[in-house]
Amino acid sequence: MKYFIAFLVAFVLSVILTKIVMKLALKLKVVDQPNQERKIHPKPIPLLGGVAIFLSFSLVVIYYSFISGDILTKYYLPKYIIGFLLSGAVLMIGGFLDDKYNLKPAQQIIFPIIACLIVIASGVGIHFITNPFGGIIRLDQPKFEILRISGLPYRLAPWADLFALLWLLGMMYTTKFLDGLDGLVSGITTIGALVIFFLSFNPIVAQPQTALIAIILAGSCLGFLIFNFQPAKIFLGEGGSLFTGFALGVIAIAAGGKIATALLIMGIPILDVLWVILRRLFWEGKSPFKSADKKHLHFRLLDIGFSQRQAVLFLYFLTIFFGLSALFLQSLGKFYALVTLVAIMFVLASILVCLYKRKTSIDTKE
Repeated sequence: MKYFIAFLVAFVLSVILTKIVMKLALKLKVVDQPNQERKIHPKPIPLLGGVAIFLSFSLVVIYYSFISGDILTKYYLPKYIIGFLLSGAVLMIGGFLDDKYNLKPAQQIIFPIIACLIVIASGVGIHFITNPFGGIIRLDQPKFEILRISGLPYRLAPWADLFALLWLLGMMYTTKFLDGLDGLVSGITTIGALVIFFLSFNPIVAQPQTALIAIILAGSCLGFLIFNFQPAKIFLGEGGSLFTGFALGVIAIAAGGKIATALLIMGIPILDVLWVILRRLFWEGKSPFKSADKKHLHFRLLDIGFSQRQAVLFLYFLTIFFGLSALFLQSLGKFYALVTLVAIMFVLASILVCLYKRKTSIDTKE
């Protein structure tokens, strides 16, 4: 019942706050104009939707952390929660500035980096990786104590901190680049949070506090999804598209044990982003961050005749399929599932490219 109430409160708060943010974005003229090729919405749509998700998530997490005390344990110290929410606030500020003033890529990336550094400084990190063939790979050696505050040590572990930085940036830019169709990112984040929620009850994981944070995130995203599903009445905006990936990334590493699960949940988008980055760097010779295009997987689905809803639901299905596999597989099984995911992505991409070329050829002849 506790989890259901947390989910319900986050959901209702998100619905209310989304309505408020919609009006605020219109009043401040923070809207997404359909003035680029990749923007397929027919009219201006208010941005800043991520603010509603962040606020509803934060308010409920604050209650269960500092009032009821259900979240705070040895796995979730107060500094972890404070760092998590402060980082989210940084992303919201940077997102607002970008949505309002269209910042340059070099300016945009400042806020994600600051958010990562804050949460890492608070103590959240990746101390080891489970070797699927047995044992673990430690990342927290060497480590150096920098200072103590109220008896709590703050340490620098170069390899662990660097890995956490790359992990969180990767998760953020995955959801940022994925945010091209109505309801895609908010829906996949909801699914991902629900998968982590159920995984946290696995006796091997046994993290009820992680389950509580995950179900709050799911409720916050689902409340927003009502307004974001096609045809969308509001968009996530820069801050929201970054925060959703950031939140999943932090939840996956805050108490350990869920990196492989997050990779399975976000596997298709991650591979899509990786392909786009490699294509832009080595084939097109341009920065992977400078200009958006319509060569992402979700746009390829539209090119071959999928409607927006069909494309989004298809990607939901893939996320659910591989996410559910994470609930029943152990480390080696997850490794093989990831290999399978890579193979499926390769086959799917090949099929889509062939279908797109055939369709283009037919359209040209006509």
